[in-house]
Order: sequence, then C-alpha cells, then structure tokens
Amino acid sequence: MKSFAKVLLASAYLWVVGCAVNPVTGKNELSLISKQEEIAIGEKQYHSSQQTQGGLYYLDPSLQAYINDVGQRLARVSHRPNLPYEFVVLNNNVPNAWALPGGKLAINRGLLIHLEDEAELAAVLGHEIVHAAAGHGAAQMSQGQLLNIGAQLASIASQVGGYGNLGGQAAQLGGAAWMASYGRDDELESDAYGMDYMSQLGYDPQGAVELQETFVKLSNNQKSDFVSGLFASHPPSQERVRANQKKAATLPSGTRNEARYQKAIAQLKKDQPAYDAQERAMKAIKDKNYTEALQYINRAIEVQPRESEFWEIKGQLLEHSEKFKEAEQAYTKAINNNPGFFRPALLRGLLRFEQGDTFGAKTDLQASYKLLPTQTASDTLKKIK
Repeated sequence: MKSFAKVLLASAYLWVVGCAVNPVTGKNELSLISKQEEIAIGEKQYHSSQQTQGGLYYLDPSLQAYINDVGQRLARVSHRPNLPYEFVVLNNNVPNAWALPGGKLAINRGLLIHLEDEAELAAVLGHEIVHAAAGHGAAQMSQGQLLNIGAQLASIASQVGGYGNLGGQAAQLGGAAWMASYGRDDELESDAYGMDYMSQLGYDPQGAVELQETFVKLSNNQKSDFVSGLFASHPPSQERVRANQKKAATLPSGTRNEARYQKAIAQLKKDQPAYDAQERAMKAIKDKNYTEALQYINRAIEVQPRESEFWEIKGQLLEHSEKFKEAEQAYTKAINNNPGFFRPALLRGLLRFEQGDTFGAKTDLQASYKLLPTQTASDTLKKIK
C-alpha cells in the first residue's frame, strides 16, 4: 500500500502545480509542460514532421509566401501573437493541416486544392492557430502523462482488489475515451475562436460554415480517403456545422477573396492531372499492375517533369523490373529536382549499396540521414566499411 500512497501523492502534486490559465479561454487547465518547452518541442519536431510527410512543396515558391502571409496576419490577432509562428505547404496529396506546439503549422497541397477561396483558407489556418495558441497539443501531452499516473494507480488498486491486469486495461480504455471527448471540445473551441480571428481580418465567417458543410458532405458520401486524411484528429460533424452557423450569425459578413486564392493555387490546379495520374499509379502498384503503374507515372512526368516524387516512384518501378541503371537515373533526377527531401537519396543509396557501389551508397545515405535520421539509413551505413 505504500507504493499506492506514493503514486497518489505524486498525482495530487502534479494536479496542483500543473494548473495553468488557458490564454484563449481564460480557464484553468492542466498543463505539465511550460511555454518554453512548448516552443522547444515544436521547433525540434517541425523539420522531421515535414520530412516524414512529403517535404516542402517547392514547385511554386510564391504559394509558400502566400500561405505564410495569410497565416502570419491571422496569428497577429490571436491570443498568443508572440509565438514564433511558421506556416508551410507540404508536398503531400492527403488533404490535411496540423499544428505543433509553439506555433509550427503546416497545410498540405492536397487540402489547398479542395478549398474555394481565401476565407475558407483562413478558416483552416485560424483553426490550427487556436490549437497552438490554446496549447491543445501540450495539454494532450499533459493528459497523457497524468493518464500514465492514473493507470499506475488503477493497476495497483486492482491488484490489491484481486483483479490483476484486467482492471488496469479497463482503466486505460476509460482514459482513452476521456481524452477523445476532450479532443472534440478542442475542435469546437478551435472553430469558434478561429472564426473570431478571421472576422477580425475582415474575412466572411460563412467560409468556416461552408468548409464544415463540405467536409460533412464528403463524409456522408463515404469519401474515406479524404475524411481519414484530414479528420483523423479533426472529425467532421453536424454539431460543428451548427456551432459554426450560430457563431457566424454573431459576426459581420466579410470578404472571400476568391480570385486571389485561385490565382495563388493556379500551379496546383494546372498540375492536378499529373497528381491524378500519380494516384492511379499508386493504385496500380497496390494491385501489382506494375506495367500499368509505370504508364501512369510516365504520364504524370509528361505533365510536370519537375515533380521529384514522380521520378522517385518511377525509380522504384524500374528497380522492381531489375532495370537498375535506369532506376538510378530516375532517383538522380528526383534528387536534382528536390535535394532538400530525404527519400530519393535514401532510395538511391540503398540501390547503390545493393549494386556494390559502397562509396556512392555512403554519400547518399549520409545525405539522407542528415535530412532525416532513419533506421534504414543507419543500419545500412553500419554495413559499409
């Protein structure tokens, strides 16, 4: 029973010292992570998060500048304008947007293509800014720490009561359900305050309503690829639509900036047939129709030869067909197109290693590892004398 008392005392101590005022809502909330730690976590994870999710979208630098401009203007009217905010577009087909603690945000090109105007973009970015400003990510981490303590308590208590591990498992399931409920509150909170931010800049809050209506419609139409991508942590619901409608009724109407937005994503729309062909290639690969996949990826390259990912996929298909020299050439093209992304260098390094070019393999693997330390690169480098 002494161990139970110690854990209980630690839990009580953390509950007392871990309370902090939410800068957005003004409420007292659990926080075991300091503001300095929030910023440090975001800065440490930002680059690797980008690398693991496609890297930066590089084909149109003006789009990066545009997204950052809209995001920074929204951040300045947020409840924590002094966070070191950054906004980037990732080269990723999945419709998604996310925020790390400390104001590090990203939006995928796969989501931008589905938005109609700048008001809808402001709704997405405003929502993510609230997650950062309110410290939702840090709060979830704090809850996870407290949940671990709670699980220890439940485990000790259940063992004392004779239930063994079964009681501990039940406690963990209950904790997971509680955290999921907390997440839904975060979403409603982020919608509402995000609409305040966009309204302060003169955007039409109806953009946030229509955004949610579109997502719910897609969900109802079983567009599972879209919904699972964007809403793994941002689930759409009629509840959110109604809340946004109610909130919008309290705010003045504003601008939509459709023409400006459409001009900003013009390159994305021009290249969309290439990305559609890429999706067909990936489906063919999944179905093991490799000849068909190569035809689709060649079609994608014809539309946009500067897209590194197309050459990377072509390289893998050629390698699968044991056309190793051509595969290496494709990987080289991918590297030259986007030297700031880890994966083409990793793939060429592995191919060179298999072909006995240890010097070339080492160079590639070290370059890849510098961009993103992967276990595959590390393990292969250890094999090179």
